[in-house]
Amino acid sequence: MHAAIATAMTRGAAALALAATLGGCAANTEWGGRFEVYGVDEGDMLKLRGGPGTGFDVIVGLPNGTVLRVYECTQTGGTRWCEAALDRAPETTGYVSWAYLREL
Repeated sequence: MHAAIATAMTRGAAALALAATLGGCAANTEWGGRFEVYGVDEGDMLKLRGGPGTGFDVIVGLPNGTVLRVYECTQTGGTRWCEAALDRAPETTGYVSWAYLREL
């Protein structure tokens, strides 16, 4: 009986650690939640980058309204970066700033 309680507590702690790591990135419990690019200044685009930071190459610019599937987010410096794929072209993947996403 004690082993079952310890296992349940370990699983609960692991789930809490995962939620803290994501920091609210995926509001729903499914990986690949749908988000849209939002709040980018007119005439600019959100950069989909090769890694989580501005030092990585830009893969493509994304205008407001672009739909993404967001998978995992990590904090790098003062920015939360999310691994994402284009909803209509899932083979196109990279990282975007969480600050410019809103859940659909």
